[in-house]
Amino acid sequence: MKIDMFTHIFPPKFWLTINNYLPRNMDINAALWDLEPRFRLMDNYEDYVQVLTFSTPPVEAIARPREAIEFSRMGNDELAELIAKHPDRFIAGVANLPMNDIEATLKEVDRAITQLGLKGVLVYSNINGKPLDSPEFMPLYEKMAGYELPIWIHPRRDINVPDYSTESVSKYKLHGSLGWPYETQLAMSRLVCSGVLERYPNLKIITHHCGGGIPFLGKRVSNWLYSAMREEASSDLARLIKPPIDYFRMFYGDTANIGDKPVLECGYAFFGAGHMVFGTDMPFGRDVINEAIKAVTEMAIPDSERKQIFEDNARKLLLLP
Repeated sequence: MKIDMFTHIFPPKFWLTINNYLPRNMDINAALWDLEPRFRLMDNYEDYVQVLTFSTPPVEAIARPREAIEFSRMGNDELAELIAKHPDRFIAGVANLPMNDIEATLKEVDRAITQLGLKGVLVYSNINGKPLDSPEFMPLYEKMAGYELPIWIHPRRDINVPDYSTESVSKYKLHGSLGWPYETQLAMSRLVCSGVLERYPNLKIITHHCGGGIPFLGKRVSNWLYSAMREEASSDLARLIKPPIDYFRMFYGDTANIGDKPVLECGYAFFGAGHMVFGTDMPFGRDVINEAIKAVTEMAIPDSERKQIFEDNARKLLLLP
């Protein structure tokens, strides 16, 4: 079985509710909210099931806290209904959270996991500009470590974040093509350097696009962090017990890289087969399911490790039989 750990969806009723809040220039694929084209795509692949994650933008970016709470609850309820109605299609779901209200977020985590049966939570690489190691988010990590269920991190960087200080917006969609992988790296680095992964060693975090560029830049990042440890002797970074690179290898990377096999091989060399999961980014892009399957299939690794990536790691992370 191929368990797709990073597919995007706006459940149909949720989509109708938030549509007016979305940016007018947002790239919308009908399979994001319409189940009929979604199922047609899925029918092309045998033994293929999806873990449902919400799509961008996050609710905290488009709504005030009170509305964000309502959107999250509504969306999570509908997600659970879809999974119950189509268990042969959707093996699990990931909760949406109103991260601009941390108390409401913690309550929604409990409700989504214990009452709705969802198997983890989705956060973004920054929360309306706040880094993920902000003190207010620590209770979320403690709670998810207690549940032993994963946190999915999706990158977020808007077009209005310029690439250069002399400009007002990002040109040529570089905020996505280059900015998103950078955001992933930045979020991972802040969680490592602040000691979150040391404090909660059983915390499981799945990074999109195979960890951004961390597998490629891991040694470079680690080398600079050693330098920072010497210069910032009183920082959280200086109190880490293990080498920084060991904490980076605690993350999981998905295979959603538009079928780029060398990227996956780099991720495999860094994370190892035990910390990679199959993901496609469906429904964004052309033929992304086929491309992801083909790339993993062609990796020069043992079949037992390929099975880990396609299925076994997902079952372990989601606490599935």
